[in-house]
Amino acid sequence: MKQSILNLIFSLLSFAVGYGIALLTGLELIQHAVLIAYVIQWIAFIPAYVFQTEKFYDLTGSITYMTVVSLVCYNSYASMNVNIASIVLATCILIWTIRLGSFLFTRIHKAGEDKRFKHIKPSPTRFFMTWTLQGMWVSICSMCALTAIASNKGVIQNGLFYIGLLVFIIGFVVEIIADMQKSQFRKNRDNKDQFIQHGLWAYSRHPNYFGEITLWLGIAMMSLSSLTGWQYISLISPLFTYLLLVYVSGVRLLEISGMEKWGHLETYQDYVRSTSSLFPTNPKGPNNK
Repeated sequence: MKQSILNLIFSLLSFAVGYGIALLTGLELIQHAVLIAYVIQWIAFIPAYVFQTEKFYDLTGSITYMTVVSLVCYNSYASMNVNIASIVLATCILIWTIRLGSFLFTRIHKAGEDKRFKHIKPSPTRFFMTWTLQGMWVSICSMCALTAIASNKGVIQNGLFYIGLLVFIIGFVVEIIADMQKSQFRKNRDNKDQFIQHGLWAYSRHPNYFGEITLWLGIAMMSLSSLTGWQYISLISPLFTYLLLVYVSGVRLLEISGMEKWGHLETYQDYVRSTSSLFPTNPKGPNNK
């Protein structure tokens, strides 16, 4: 009972953080968009819990991104605030979410389950909390871009915008290559129960997450010049992504899982010692000391 109450409190705090930042933007459109982001998660939670499935969790996240970005763009277009830079910024997020959502959806259906949810699904409050966290993830990550698009002049084109676009492209490409390399590695039956350590994975143990953090940094840079006052708080997007991926769901869980699977192998111990956890560095293997 105590844990259930804590889960509900944490869910409430997650909503308060996301919606609170939306209130600070001073834009009613952003507040509506963020509220919709959470409502979509709460509605999706119902069949997910009833049928005890997480198979459309990531897909719902992508649909939520597409919904809030499309809503803000449509309303900004109706108000004659949309310009080419706004369209480019929105397109970056849409392309990213369609690519990632389809990739994760396909992967989980091939695997049959997402092991992260094995002990979460049976608890209604804990499972509800994960859906609420996804609402916060969508809201906080997209907030600076949504705010920039909804601003009176739309997204401002300047040098920083184009630098941000370049940073986004670099992060996006890194994430795609890393995912492709790992997918190809797993397709090879000879690699069953083995860990990947070639390609980008020779420079970072989690290059896909490095790409993810980098692309959101690019989104923040593209949005920066269009923000004013309290709206600057929405720029926490890349920091939030970093904290989420490193200390909550991504790197931390995979590092634990990796040690359970391969921690007894000297080759894996060497890989962990010689390869950066996140930020790519020159491998410190036998030939690169």
